Amino acid sequence: MADLVAGPVGVRVPASSANLGPGYDALGLALALHDHVTAEVVDAPAGSVHVEVVGEGTGSVPTDESHLVHRALLRGLDVLGVTAPALALRCRNAVPHGRGLGSSSAAIVAGLGLARALVPPAGEHWSDLDLFRVAAEIEGHPDNVAPAALGGLTVAWASGGTHDAVRLEVAPEPVFVVLVPPEPLATVVARGLLPADVPHADAAHAAGRAALLVACLGTGPAGIDDWRGRVLAATEDRLHQSYRAPAMPESIDLVDRLRADGVAAVVSGAGPTVLAVVEPGEVEAVVATSPDGWWARRLEVDGAGLVTTVPPE
Repeated sequence: MADLVAGPVGVRVPASSANLGPGYDALGLALALHDHVTAEVVDAPAGSVHVEVVGEGTGSVPTDESHLVHRALLRGLDVLGVTAPALALRCRNAVPHGRGLGSSSAAIVAGLGLARALVPPAGEHWSDLDLFRVAAEIEGHPDNVAPAALGGLTVAWASGGTHDAVRLEVAPEPVFVVLVPPEPLATVVARGLLPADVPHADAAHAAGRAALLVACLGTGPAGIDDWRGRVLAATEDRLHQSYRAPAMPESIDLVDRLRADGVAAVVSGAGPTVLAVVEPGEVEAVVATSPDGWWARRLEVDGAGLVTTVPPE
């Protein structure tokens, strides 16, 4: 116990949107919708946990040792060579669960961030990049955990048995609108619809479009002629969205309608949320396309990623 921080520690973790159309399992964007999680060592049997959940996930996620934040926290303490104490966790969640906005990745990054903060000297054991690599091992896919940990626009990949990522700045414009349906879709269901192989032409298409998208997001409308048309082309996807359409027909229909109107819309992550990449003057019109029962709002890019909050928020 003496090896751990005595008082509560807290972290803030952003939502994220992965893939962004053609950047399947590689591109991710951190969005300013946050989960706030605190942890405190308590006087109880070692390894036990009390979990309180407020907001998203209330009543539907476990509140025992199987809670994902707790499991990630234990993994972090193990990597840092610390025996798990009894803990109290409080999760104040705003990231919707099962909607393609990175709620699982946020939980994993939050747990690892809490482990890092609990072991003094707080924050000096791992860089954010090292923490991301552990998170990617837990998650299995780096595209959501990278922006959750690092913030901004990220490019992530696996090589030689490990994961890596680079963080890029996003221009002040464009802006991003999420359109979120009421019902979740399990990532495992969405992934199960994908084929084992895709045509070479589709892979080449994705590589070119993903590179163009990075340029469009980093430069913004002020630096690229016909930016709106270029970003529409840059978000064309042939790798995953059409294969997943049977699981989210309303989302795909919305993507198709927006794109027919010249709006760069994609499925966010594994869906079913839709993400639109627009100029500021288009936000109101895009929000108005939200189907009944959905909610829609503009979200800023989160440039910070994982943040330790002292004192906890």
